[in-house]
Amino acid sequence: MSSQQPAAEPVYADRVYRSSMAIATGVLTLAMIVWLCGDAVLYGDGRTRWIGLAVALCAVPLTVAFTIRPAVFANEDRMRVRNPFRVIELPWGSVDAVRAGYSAEVLAEGEKYQLWSVPVSLRERKKAQRQYGRGVETAAKGPERTAGAVTQGPPRALADKVVDELQELAERGAARESARGDVEVRWSYEVIAPAVAGAVLLIVLLALL
Repeated sequence: MSSQQPAAEPVYADRVYRSSMAIATGVLTLAMIVWLCGDAVLYGDGRTRWIGLAVALCAVPLTVAFTIRPAVFANEDRMRVRNPFRVIELPWGSVDAVRAGYSAEVLAEGEKYQLWSVPVSLRERKKAQRQYGRGVETAAKGPERTAGAVTQGPPRALADKVVDELQELAERGAARESARGDVEVRWSYEVIAPAVAGAVLLIVLLALL
């Protein structure tokens, strides 16, 4: 007679939060860098080629770091924040709060970490508040048509919705045994090293002009 093993908890894929606008800006910027620096390397003469190469070596990783790279990955146990120059692993048990003021940020173990991939738009917030205000005024004149929309409360800006989701995950996962642990921070030398090398090479070349 075989004993039944308890069913394992389902494993869900990470939720990924990124800025589509930042990615589009990064792709366009990279295309411009490749075009300008590539033209200098291929058709320039003398030191111009080296300057083009140095600019590309410095500008490409920085562009990727600030536009395409930032992301937040969240699952039932932890959140991984990938910022331009650091990766922060935060088990939900270590997270004190996720909030959005002028920027989206997570508080954990007495430290504050910004969420670069969740940009806060004050303009979007004000627009949502104005729309809600107009809805309230309309409801006062014709409550039978708009009362339902007003009772739902003011609409939330995209960054605020993301923060709400992350805060809910943090509260739900804080008590899980697998969600305990310390915050881990790792510097992204794969981004820092080529950017610094390109900057140093560019400074040297310009100093020799």
